[in-house]
Amino acid sequence: MAVDQLSDIVQRCQTIQNELYTPEDYDLFQCAARKCIEEGDSVHVLSIIVDEKNKHIVRCMGWNLVGPLVQVLLKNEESPSRAIFSHLLEICSPKELLVSLLEHVEAAEPNVIRDTVMFLLQPLQKVLLKFGRKKATFLGMTLSTLLNQIARLPEEDTAGLGQCCSGLLCFVKPFVEEAKDKRNSGVAHDEELRTEMLKFCMMSLRDPLLGLQYTDPDQQDTCFMCEFATEILAILSGIGESLPELLCHVLLKKHEVPGFLEEEVRYPKESLANLAYLIFVHHIAIETFPVVLSPVFILQCNMEYIELLLSRTEESHLQRGLDLYEKSLVRIEDNSLSVELLELKTFVSVPQNLVKVMTLCPVHRLRSKGLAVFQLSINKFDTEGKYKFLRCMLKISHHSGVEGVIIKNIRNQVDLSLRPGNKNVWFQGIHFLPLLRLVLSLPQGAETDLLQNMDRIMESLNLLRYLLIRDKECDNETGVWLELQALNDSFMTPLRLDLNMSKAHYQAELNNAGIKKKANRACDPEAVCTVTVGNENLPNLTPELQIQALQSALFTFELIESVLVRIEEIIEAKP
Repeated sequence: MAVDQLSDIVQRCQTIQNELYTPEDYDLFQCAARKCIEEGDSVHVLSIIVDEKNKHIVRCMGWNLVGPLVQVLLKNEESPSRAIFSHLLEICSPKELLVSLLEHVEAAEPNVIRDTVMFLLQPLQKVLLKFGRKKATFLGMTLSTLLNQIARLPEEDTAGLGQCCSGLLCFVKPFVEEAKDKRNSGVAHDEELRTEMLKFCMMSLRDPLLGLQYTDPDQQDTCFMCEFATEILAILSGIGESLPELLCHVLLKKHEVPGFLEEEVRYPKESLANLAYLIFVHHIAIETFPVVLSPVFILQCNMEYIELLLSRTEESHLQRGLDLYEKSLVRIEDNSLSVELLELKTFVSVPQNLVKVMTLCPVHRLRSKGLAVFQLSINKFDTEGKYKFLRCMLKISHHSGVEGVIIKNIRNQVDLSLRPGNKNVWFQGIHFLPLLRLVLSLPQGAETDLLQNMDRIMESLNLLRYLLIRDKECDNETGVWLELQALNDSFMTPLRLDLNMSKAHYQAELNNAGIKKKANRACDPEAVCTVTVGNENLPNLTPELQIQALQSALFTFELIESVLVRIEEIIEAKP
């Protein structure tokens, strides 16, 4: 029996001097004790464990029993195994206990991670406190393991995540207090402890905090993750990290901290990006920011973080990037951002990433938010800034819908400049004409796909029509009347040719589709047909749907042509 085997191995080990136990002794002790525990004979094991004669044996070998004890206690925390477990925590080697406990944390399956973490937090804390001033490295290893496991919790288990995060805060409390007390001691051990707490905060800001959706900022008191985030930021401040300097250190280049951690490890940009989001979107610890910092300076600080968030594909990252960009912009007055900011890399790369969100993100809500924030960013620049920003984005956006938005903004700026008292040199005359030529162009000349580029083409035509109506030839403030011949050669004539070819092609396809529809109806009422347009097959649809698609394309061509005809009439009617 396991009880007899355990008694035998313990009696034999009592006779061994200087604790020179063999690997076979360890294996026999572990196997026999494990079997006793699993078979429910913990009382006998407890009597052996607490026997003073066996103290040295238990101190050396007892840590091997942590695994089976934890498995039993997770099912029944009130079993006699609790006393065994508590005794082992008192007398075994802290290092071996810690390794054994962390192995069990790492081995937990997703469905028991919450219970395992919550059960082992207090034992882990007790063991770590035994290390005294040398605890920093072991604390860092423990926190990393716990956070990695918490990150593996199923996404839908928000209650489990909340419990683990709350438990984690209680777990680190004594270490935080110690780091606060000794943050200026200048002793290496104390600095290492402070560094490990910094790493913990940075890891927490990245995971789990960066991957989660938050409730409405106005209801953040009901959001346990906001409470967790608030505590993490409080820890950062408590251990001597200035939140304003943390967020601005890339811009100010103040943080060149000596130590064993490199800058990108000590202050990972993803963590700082989420820190900026928590402060400026949810207003957590916003009171730590000096009111003397201008909104423009804060925008500059946040642009790198916004760029990082918008460059990702995860919904949580994109949402944070959009929210942070919006909150950073709304504090700035319209028409106040200097054109000089466009010389900074992020003031071009962020709108580029924003365009990707607007055009490629599968989530409609985020695409719509992206468009709103894009427009907001345009509104904030001064006149020269708007001019150069719109010109730049028109060159690099390569998406008809976005180009349509840009051209509409150009028209609005021209309209504003033509009003009394608003004249400027950027949307009139010599500076405006190069921009107008850029707008009034076809991407592939007369072979441009009119359907794919419909938004850009329609806004371009509307701009030209507006200019010819609003800016009389006798005034010619924009200079458009001097450009008509060049614009006719480079834009209107190729567009007319493109329209004629496209209409003829689609009309022929429509006729063919009608013939196929009659033939298919005679043979098979359920049949589908294939139509080729521009060397590409339209999807296999019913003949009725194919015909509708072709008729819709022809309607689009007629719409474009109607505006083009109106422009030609205005030009011909000039005195």
